[in-house]
Amino acid sequence: MGIPLKKIAIRLNAQIIGDETLLIEGLAAIDEAGPGDITFVSHPRYEKKAAETKAAVLMTSQVIEGLAVTFLIVEDPYFSFAELLSLFHPPKLKPPGIHATATRGENVSIGERVRIGPSAVLEDGVVIGDDTQIGAGVFIGEGSRIGAESILYPNVTIREGVRIGQRVIIHSGTVVGSDGFGFAFHAGKYHKIPQIGGVIIEDDVEIGANVAIDRAAMGQTLIGRGTKLDNLVQVGHNVKIGENSILVSQVGISGSSQIGNNVTLAGQVGVAGHLSIGDQSVVGGKSGVTKDIPAGSKVSGFPPIPHKAWLKSQAGFQRLPDLRNTVNQLSQKITQLEKELSRKNKKDRSS
Repeated sequence: MGIPLKKIAIRLNAQIIGDETLLIEGLAAIDEAGPGDITFVSHPRYEKKAAETKAAVLMTSQVIEGLAVTFLIVEDPYFSFAELLSLFHPPKLKPPGIHATATRGENVSIGERVRIGPSAVLEDGVVIGDDTQIGAGVFIGEGSRIGAESILYPNVTIREGVRIGQRVIIHSGTVVGSDGFGFAFHAGKYHKIPQIGGVIIEDDVEIGANVAIDRAAMGQTLIGRGTKLDNLVQVGHNVKIGENSILVSQVGISGSSQIGNNVTLAGQVGVAGHLSIGDQSVVGGKSGVTKDIPAGSKVSGFPPIPHKAWLKSQAGFQRLPDLRNTVNQLSQKITQLEKELSRKNKKDRSS
């Protein structure tokens, strides 16, 4: 059974322009939507597709002229669509309980309405907050604490002495608190430096699949409130990442670097050790950061330069073969002109 459009409008504090009696059956992408669906346009480049959509309702920030469709006007269509996804597809929470094959050590504290899946291991002194879900095969090391309403998907590993806040989501295969990469070279070989620090994950962080977050050599590795890590991210020991930052897939951060608040590191960015990236900076994909980046910067490349300058250099790079040909042609012309000038000078001297 569909949801009345009026109810959706109230939920989103939106304005309906068109048929207020519609029932919405579902959500869909603009080129896949059918007569019972709602879709959205968040950028002008999709307005052409909007003219072809079969959706019953188009969610936008303003009316698109010439379209015979019901509009739902919202401030931020992309964010509103995300809210509707939660309305139409609420999370499926499994009933609370501890599976018979789960293992608990001594002095383990488990909150209310917690679910612990098959073959999970909770070592001595572990604390689990209310309404948290621990998936199958999860390992939580001695003395680690997991906050309320968090979700650890199957086969996550949380080593000893890790502190995880509330509403944290950690996807399968991720390891939090693995040893930092610390070795001292002496007498012809590498000697391991004990990594005795911990990791702090603050509230509302989401960590993708197969992420590695190393424990500090001493002190704490820190992931700030609201920060999101994509799959396959590596965070070295003693790294500090601020609040509401985004690290896209395959980012690697070497030890003791500091990433500010609201920073974006695009895919495959590498950050050398002991560096600082200031608040609200953006580092373009595949960049290699080798020096500090001031707050508010937008850089790309290796080493990074201002993003607009990098775009111009990339455009110039593509023209290098043509420029080389032009230079060769000019060189030949100059040589020919020099020969002609030399012959003329000889002729003038002889006359």
